[in-house]
Amino acid sequence: MNTDEQSIRDLVNTWHTATAAGDVEAVLKLMAEDVVFLVAGQPPMKGRSTFEKGLRGLLQTHLIESTSEIQEVEVSGTLAYCWSVLTVQIAPRAGGKPVVRTGSAVSILRKQVNGTWAVVRDANLLALVT
Repeated sequence: MNTDEQSIRDLVNTWHTATAAGDVEAVLKLMAEDVVFLVAGQPPMKGRSTFEKGLRGLLQTHLIESTSEIQEVEVSGTLAYCWSVLTVQIAPRAGGKPVVRTGSAVSILRKQVNGTWAVVRDANLLALVT
């Protein structure tokens, strides 16, 4: 495994760990300012600030735990993609049954001037687990 692939795998791990810890600032550092998130049945979520607002709001009332099984990472110059099978559990802080979604996700990443990778586009096909 080359260093770029390992860096992307580390980014994914950091994303999960930081989200579970409620560390929004750490999560924001992993994405480009112009990031776009695509989710089935929802309009595109455009920009880091839009993502930040949504995540901060959700974390006020819920706990988020997520895992992913990376299926593939491909790097070509300053662009890369990562396909994973993602599972996300969102549990109300006040108690109650958590919601679990799982499915495939594809992230497109761009290598930054400082050598780190940042998510620029993300699409997920998560479905409710019943």
